[in-house]
Amino acid sequence: MSRAKLKRFAEVAKRYNVLEPGKEMYEKIKGQWNSYQFKNENPITIELACGRGEYSVGLARMFPEQNFIGIDIKGDRIWKGSSMAIEEQLENVAFLRTKIQLLEKFFATGEVSEIWITFPDPRPKDRDEKRRLTNNRFLDIYKNVIKKDGWVRLKTDNTELFEYSLEVIKGRKDIRNLEYTFDVYNSALEPDCHGIKTRYEKKHAALGADIKYLKFQFT
Repeated sequence: MSRAKLKRFAEVAKRYNVLEPGKEMYEKIKGQWNSYQFKNENPITIELACGRGEYSVGLARMFPEQNFIGIDIKGDRIWKGSSMAIEEQLENVAFLRTKIQLLEKFFATGEVSEIWITFPDPRPKDRDEKRRLTNNRFLDIYKNVIKKDGWVRLKTDNTELFEYSLEVIKGRKDIRNLEYTFDVYNSALEPDCHGIKTRYEKKHAALGADIKYLKFQFT
């Protein structure tokens, strides 16, 4: 591991806005995010596989009356979003270092108001289907932690993943209000994205990729 990564891991270990293994609150936070982390009763949005946390931080800037949590397993990625939040004194955004399949270990039933899945790894190989974040096993997890009427949103440049996600979602009987587009910036759904673009998105958009977007609620 490089010195830069080691330094970042050391810094993250001391930060109040990052929960990771070894920290006391890591094992106690389930059902307590509002009281323990944010000290308010504002609604919570989570960003899955948040990477550098650009979307979480961007949303926190725009909506100070809401709370945001970026979730990723890579601590060196979370370091960037954590740093931006501290520099900008954003107290309504935090980061959780864990695997997405463990969400129910950290969030109580109905504790989350909204879920963003932004540019996840498409996992194109058939053997990796279970690891796609729009696979049925993940959707079942999301249904448990999200509030009634909460929105689940997916944003991706990958057509194959998007088509797969639509097929899975349309095949379920517990989905309502599904809306989608294969080119969000030339659609009526563009305002949903709040003009926030990650470094990854800008890179692929510059190469000519259309950005796909969908949203839905569970029944």
